[in-house]
Amino acid sequence: MRKTAWSPGFWACFFGCGLILAIAIPAFNLLVPPNSPAALPDYLVPLLGKYLCYALLALSLDLIWGYAGILSLGQGAFFALGGYCVGMYLMRQIGARGVYGNPLLPDFMVFLNWQQLPWFWWGFDHFAWAAAMVVLVPGLLALVFGWLAFRSRVTGVYLSIITQAMTYALMLAFFRNDMGFGGNNGMTDYKDLLGWDVHQPSTRLGLYLASVVALGLGYLLCRFITASKLGRVLLALRDAESRVRFLGYSVTNAKLFVFTISAILAGIAGALYVPQVGIINPSEFSPGNSIEVAIWVSVGGRGTLSGAVVGAILVNAAKTWLTGAAPETWLFVLGALFVLTTLVFPHGMVGLLRRARWIRPRAPAPVPAGEQA
Repeated sequence: MRKTAWSPGFWACFFGCGLILAIAIPAFNLLVPPNSPAALPDYLVPLLGKYLCYALLALSLDLIWGYAGILSLGQGAFFALGGYCVGMYLMRQIGARGVYGNPLLPDFMVFLNWQQLPWFWWGFDHFAWAAAMVVLVPGLLALVFGWLAFRSRVTGVYLSIITQAMTYALMLAFFRNDMGFGGNNGMTDYKDLLGWDVHQPSTRLGLYLASVVALGLGYLLCRFITASKLGRVLLALRDAESRVRFLGYSVTNAKLFVFTISAILAGIAGALYVPQVGIINPSEFSPGNSIEVAIWVSVGGRGTLSGAVVGAILVNAAKTWLTGAAPETWLFVLGALFVLTTLVFPHGMVGLLRRARWIRPRAPAPVPAGEQA
């Protein structure tokens, strides 16, 4: 069978070249003077890093929605939880340099007359503990929530509704001042990360490169899962769950595994996002954010992985431009994208490329001479 341009090898080469360019272009800033016309503006590197975090978030949704048929509208919750874990670490690093000069309590706790640090803040003065919580907190929430939902055979739109309800409940909880997470204002005014000033261009470049590496590793992990036997089981679950269960496969375990992995990827995306944007607050839990992630995946191409990455970057780049040029039109454009991806090109940009035959179709297998008519 002839190897086609749509093969895994093609995409491995494509993304390998893309990662090299993503690393080389911002790193070029280290080789040119800051006032050189060839140097990238300081604001552009964290902006690109934010897009890559969104791409990893979209990749996490595509893993479960595109391949297992699980439309989770709670990815924003896992994203925000990962961000809060890093935000807590960054707040502990401020120490006595805060507005109130308290070495033990963050400024918002001093303002709210907290007398001591809550128990769930213990350990967040160490980066290793915060990094472990970035993985464990979203992962454990997804494990417990998924076990209860999948064991009860909650599927389809009902699962989407309860994941959205979970996200909304967390948003309301984190808005409360007595929760100990900064309330409505959230956490901001970060100073340094691992001893590096988060406002310095070199630190921002390091965070961008970390986002590039995380996206690349996340893509390879998702590609490994979807290309394995488990990936074929997930596709069967998406198309005919009852038949897969009848054949003796553990539907609950398969769904639970990819749902937990997806939550961990979303948490890592949130952890990389927070130091680059400089703030985390309960608005990240907004159900509308999770719906936007679904639109990114739909625009790029559900069930393709690469389409989710491209869709997230392109839609957010358009959002950045439109909210500056014509801010009142963005919501209409977003709604139009949702309608178009539903009615006109349900397979996204990847589907359009396939339909236009910009990518060569897979050649049929040759028929043996004895079987020819």
